[in-house]
Amino acid sequence: MINDMTKGEPLKLIVLFSVPLLIGNIFQQLYNIADIVIVGRTLGMNALAAVGAISPIFFLLMFVVVGLTNGFAVITGQRFGAKDPEGVRKSVTVSTVWSSGFTILFSVILAVFMDFILGIMNVPKVIYNDAFWYIQIVIGGLIIVNAYNILASVVRALGDSKTPLYFLIFSSILNIFLALLFILKFHWGVPGSAVAVVLSQAVSAILCVIYVKKRFPILHLKLSDWTFALKRESIPFAIEHLKVGVPMALQFSILGISILIIQSVANSFGPDVIAALTAALRIEQIATLPMVSFGVAIAAYTAQNFGANNFSRIRYGVNRSSLINLGLSVVMTFLMHYLGSDIVGLFIGRNQHHIIEIARSYLLISTMFYFFLGQIFIFRNALQGMGEATLPLMASIGELLMRSFAAVYLAVKFGYYGVFYAGPIAWIAASTIMAAGYYLNLMNIVKKAHHNYRLQRRLKEEFLPVSMS
Repeated sequence: MINDMTKGEPLKLIVLFSVPLLIGNIFQQLYNIADIVIVGRTLGMNALAAVGAISPIFFLLMFVVVGLTNGFAVITGQRFGAKDPEGVRKSVTVSTVWSSGFTILFSVILAVFMDFILGIMNVPKVIYNDAFWYIQIVIGGLIIVNAYNILASVVRALGDSKTPLYFLIFSSILNIFLALLFILKFHWGVPGSAVAVVLSQAVSAILCVIYVKKRFPILHLKLSDWTFALKRESIPFAIEHLKVGVPMALQFSILGISILIIQSVANSFGPDVIAALTAALRIEQIATLPMVSFGVAIAAYTAQNFGANNFSRIRYGVNRSSLINLGLSVVMTFLMHYLGSDIVGLFIGRNQHHIIEIARSYLLISTMFYFFLGQIFIFRNALQGMGEATLPLMASIGELLMRSFAAVYLAVKFGYYGVFYAGPIAWIAASTIMAAGYYLNLMNIVKKAHHNYRLQRRLKEEFLPVSMS
């Protein structure tokens, strides 16, 4: 169902749009949760450490695909907000062609240099083989991940956050059954979990294609739409997509690289710290899902209203979402503070007391700064919805530098406890930069719109008497 977000109560639209996203993100996390629970409980702590040691690479892959497809979908949302169905179809074909090309190139480069990358990451020899084959299998299925994300991002850009959800729920449950089958029945070990992830994503993509073809007439692509994407005259339109998509992908990849650096530092402290950080980060991802969902909702909401020149609605939606983020941050902080240890115990077993204590320490530190993390999602997606990609990219570079410096410097001073402060320090810096950028960017856009309006009105007043005489 297509949803026009240029009309109606902004906060209600954002909340209703974000709820299916939140549910979908929870089920999306089942892929990672299944890895931890099944691998950790059935194959032991070394197997869990193997998955955790390369998790930053896994997230880097996902960040690049999600950033690129969501960036391209901003243009799709703007065309939809401008009531341009032909532009919507052409945006979809251009997005598909370019995102697929980038994904294939990225996959080949990573696959070739993976041995070198794992060496730089200080992956211990005892878990190296499992880590290597897990990530290589995921890389092999990255084009499938791209297929699902391009479909889901386009549908969300049209205001429908529910359609991809149902298939994601099904494929998430399927992933659990496949992981258990491949590990317990076929004895494929850690690589079996990776195979389950790829196959489950493939099912999700296929179901999404079938449903979109049947229920979304505006997305019924013609041969001329596809040929347009391959012609020279499509280059300016493609550049318009790339101006948003590539910086967004770079921004997400920078975030992935910063996490990779932190993981590399943590890897030097041994399998126990790796396993603890792996469990803690998965729990944190679940705790911050409402913030992520609000960010995606803001992107779709902002893109449509930007295309319709409804700038006051953009400001209102962002301000109200920030208040909700504050409330969510307080709630999540209390929940993780008092229940963090019990949740960690569910993931890795209650008898792993040393690992649980390390994970709990990380959660106690990070939860105090969740508000800043939530504001990053809101301001970044609002800026990207307005077509501004440079500032979020620069903020991400600053976040990378701050997080990397903090991780390395504090690890030397305070051990792995110092690494735990790297994320919060980076969140504060990045959210401050993007908040200033958002307000300045919106102010300039409104001034420009008012100037153009006054200019058109003056021209109309000057030439109207001449035309009437």
